[in-house]
Amino acid sequence: MMIKSDVLLEIKGLVKSYPETKDQQLTILDAVDFSLYKEQSVAIVGNSGCGKSTFLEICATLLDYDNGTVLFEGEDISVLSDKKLCALRNKKMGFIFQDSLLLNDFSALENVMMAPLINGKKEKDARMNATRLLALVGLGNRMDHKNSQLSGGERQRVAIARALANTPEVLFADEPTGSLDEENAAMVEELLFSLVKEEKVALMLATHNLAFARRCDHLYRLHDKRLFQDA
Repeated sequence: MMIKSDVLLEIKGLVKSYPETKDQQLTILDAVDFSLYKEQSVAIVGNSGCGKSTFLEICATLLDYDNGTVLFEGEDISVLSDKKLCALRNKKMGFIFQDSLLLNDFSALENVMMAPLINGKKEKDARMNATRLLALVGLGNRMDHKNSQLSGGERQRVAIARALANTPEVLFADEPTGSLDEENAAMVEELLFSLVKEEKVALMLATHNLAFARRCDHLYRLHDKRLFQDA
């Protein structure tokens, strides 16, 4: 049974729109409520263009919203300065996108070490943790390879290790297997759920892959600007 103190993220009455014409707004999200608990996995599904990525980015404090309340561990993010929001993301959140977004001039090891080093972790400790994570994702023998020397599946596995490098409370994953072939997608999917459980991290997943989404603890559908939980 989930209790209030276990709530990581709480959304109340969220509204988000974009300019459609000079005088009109296109509403993407309207009066959306949502809660994410510690160590819980949830999936957001819906048709292309329904607002899955927009909702995920708002939850991850990467995108502004028009109205409503977004609380992370009980704190209203709307009152936080850019500096505090950045610190929140760095210390509490991990991100995995459809494209791995690795730094091309860095090795796999250096990519995973970067965030902890920015957060002030000692190089020795950052290296040790990055080595551990890359071994967990099956890349212990590819740590010194750069982005161009890795396959698409390998790059996404490095991205997962990087997302976990700061021991976050939650991982936000936006179509993390969307650019992969079937075999690599299945490998990354299996790895993601395994590591989320092992590292005791919450997961918020946006995907069009219904089979992938059904592996989460809860599944939500975004339809006609509203969020509905599947029974």
